[in-house]
Amino acid sequence: MQTSQNNRRSGAAIHGLYQQPDHIEPFYLTGSHFQVLNNSSYPVDTITSRQQETSVVSSQTINEQFFTLESSPAVEYSVYNSPYGGSVSANSQSPFSPQGSSQSCLSNLQNSPENTYGSPISSGVEQALKEMEIELLGPGSDFEDGSITSSFDTVTKYHRILQMDISSLDVKQSLIAIAHAMDDGAKEEAQALMEALQSKVSVTGAPIERLGAYMLEGLRARQLSSGSLIYKKLRCYETNPKELMTYMSILYEICPYYKFAYTTANVVIKEAMQYESQVHVVDFLIAQGSQWVDLIKDLATRPGGPPKLRVTGVDDGDSSYARGGGQQIVGQRLAKVAEEYGVPFEFHAAAISGSEVNWGNLKVQPGEALAVNFPYMLHHMPDESVSTTNHRDRLIRLVKSLAPKVVTLLEQESNTNTSSFSKRFAEALDYYTAMFESVDAKLPKNIDMPRDDRRRISAEENCVARDMVNIVACEDTDRVERHEPLDKWKFRLQAAGFTALPLSCSVMAAAKEVLKDYSEFYRLGEKDGALVLGWKNRPMVTCSAWR
Repeated sequence: MQTSQNNRRSGAAIHGLYQQPDHIEPFYLTGSHFQVLNNSSYPVDTITSRQQETSVVSSQTINEQFFTLESSPAVEYSVYNSPYGGSVSANSQSPFSPQGSSQSCLSNLQNSPENTYGSPISSGVEQALKEMEIELLGPGSDFEDGSITSSFDTVTKYHRILQMDISSLDVKQSLIAIAHAMDDGAKEEAQALMEALQSKVSVTGAPIERLGAYMLEGLRARQLSSGSLIYKKLRCYETNPKELMTYMSILYEICPYYKFAYTTANVVIKEAMQYESQVHVVDFLIAQGSQWVDLIKDLATRPGGPPKLRVTGVDDGDSSYARGGGQQIVGQRLAKVAEEYGVPFEFHAAAISGSEVNWGNLKVQPGEALAVNFPYMLHHMPDESVSTTNHRDRLIRLVKSLAPKVVTLLEQESNTNTSSFSKRFAEALDYYTAMFESVDAKLPKNIDMPRDDRRRISAEENCVARDMVNIVACEDTDRVERHEPLDKWKFRLQAAGFTALPLSCSVMAAAKEVLKDYSEFYRLGEKDGALVLGWKNRPMVTCSAWR
């Protein structure tokens, strides 16, 4: 749906659709599990995939295989392995165990046990591979010692898998097996597994079937070295801005991840600026600028009158395309709202990507109280694994040098910046499994959108699938989706001199208000003063404040 020559990012586009729409129980994150902060519990209602009987597709059908996202090969593109090895493994212990006490009201809530979301996503296939090797080699093999590395020929291992009935492995296990085959260099075996899995996935099916269709496309693209081409020229992005905005609006309404982030960030900024007479907000992904409409309205009702508000919007090609024009559209809209509510207002456009921003682009003036907003964008900045320039840390240090009164960081709680492809794939599969399940859960009352609704399919293709393809199929500078968990953001920010600010009870209350119309399986929790939104016991999004 986003069709520009520049790389498009779904988070950037959806960011412009902010609106504040309340009853689920908050939770704590303890160890690797979510715990609800009352004594009630809900029955686990995990949506499972429909089981379909199938047989291995012969290699003669390769030219007829269904390519959901038009993954035609790009022979000029080469795949490289990332040199970065510092990220936490997807199978490592959860980084969300609360440590110490927080000054915010979040830490004073009571907790109680809650249902868990599931075991590590790769455990089923690794156990299956282990049993296969022990069966073939007998006791004493590497698998029996717990190592996933085979002591016998890799091709033999995957031939053994292919001899099994494909229906005996579920979609997740099959996808993980394909990823391991690729890591092992077993290309023919990976291709055969992909062909066998094709009949078990569908863009109109259950959550795991839809997820499987897009993940399978990413795996195909990686096999064909066409990930970069797909990411830049997906069929589903060849649309006009009006259609793009429609599809993004759908995803924005059927799952609360973006509403949660923008609402909580606004409360943090409003509270930090309650006594300031001049406020300057720098938004590093301005998009439609819709997030600041509600902030303007809130500032207008402040005791003693509103402050003078200036907004600087950092932009990129994604936002410009989705708007159908430059930042003057954003400035005019916000100026109109500010005039209506009697808030002195000024808008400054910084039509430049985050990697190119320097001090002069932000026009910070003496006497202003500065608020900086990072909405789902820092993970797009190249880090030390991509370039020695390390724009990710450079930008954080630049912002610290501006002495902001508050910085809000909104990020997906995922770890896709790892050097091992199979580990990165397992993490992405786990994260997007939870996302697709949550999208299939109870929708707000005013939304009726079944799985086979063309608008819903387009929204998932355009706003989610493209990011997944980038994570799975691309490497080096072509891989721009490089998420990191809260602990790693904490490390980067503290290294630059930032200190975490605890969030108030008002932030929690605003988040609960957003979630009241959605499934009770959405969970609110906290870690180290940051607010976390999860699906069952899987952390999905974090909101944290820094100074």
